[in-house]
Amino acid sequence: MQLMWVSGPTGKVHTISITARRVLIAFGAVAFACATAGFLLYLVGFKIAVESSPELARSLGGVTTEAEQQRMEAMYRGRLATLQEALNTTAQELQQLQTIKNRFMDMATPGSMREKRSTGENGKGGPFVPTSRYTIHDNKSLSANFDMTSADINQLQKAVVTLRADWDKQLTWLQTLPTGIPIGGDYRVSSGFGLRNDPFTGALARHEGLDFTAATGTPILSAADGVVTRSGWEDTYGNIVEVTHAEGFVTRYAHISKRLVTEGQKVKRGQRIAEVGNTGRSTGPHLHYEVFRFGRVLDPAQVVTFNNS
Repeated sequence: MQLMWVSGPTGKVHTISITARRVLIAFGAVAFACATAGFLLYLVGFKIAVESSPELARSLGGVTTEAEQQRMEAMYRGRLATLQEALNTTAQELQQLQTIKNRFMDMATPGSMREKRSTGENGKGGPFVPTSRYTIHDNKSLSANFDMTSADINQLQKAVVTLRADWDKQLTWLQTLPTGIPIGGDYRVSSGFGLRNDPFTGALARHEGLDFTAATGTPILSAADGVVTRSGWEDTYGNIVEVTHAEGFVTRYAHISKRLVTEGQKVKRGQRIAEVGNTGRSTGPHLHYEVFRFGRVLDPAQVVTFNNS
């Protein structure tokens, strides 16, 4: 097909042949021009959207401006700093808890057993890692700081678990030692350990226990977990109960009015095993309490923790 037209004063005739090839070329050129114009319009519009509404831009294209990225990073760094400060505080509290625990162990452990406890010079070591390590490193990326903080959290959690397990182990061990008060209710210590004037003869004699004066029937308690190895009668002690504990300890409860346990019976710390009486060689209702370790008599006052129950 040809198009013809006349132009100019001379009436010159112009012709153009319209072929399929030329039509395709023209269509392609128009399509390319439209696509280019549309892309340019999209860029201009998206830039305006980023500047005026960063949230909309993120939802549409997943990108942010540099200013928005800096704002977000500053926000996350602030949150990270708060988290790391909390970690630092928790680590310090954990150290204080360890110190309190050590003081408690010193107070609760009988004097005759303290040599068995580890000191700072025995069997400890490792690198010094102060709690100030929980800080933001400006020379590292935000991702690296988060990874480091996550590792610190895991280490702190392990330290808490270890300390809790250590506490449980130590408290279980203390339960087996005769540090508990062997009597309940109202009482007063009427005679201490060592030399005294015998209440019957007045002569100087050795008193190998503590006397707790209390009303008849006042509960007598096991000073620790153990096994009853004696429950019977002896002329001097009257009704008597003996309990064998861990670490070679044995406790003896004498002059009792009523025995509540039998030989071979397992007892728990604080369990009622007898009642105060006035049997045997006694001038009045009281508990005569003795403590032995590997057969050697000890001063119960050095073993009993009078502020625990």
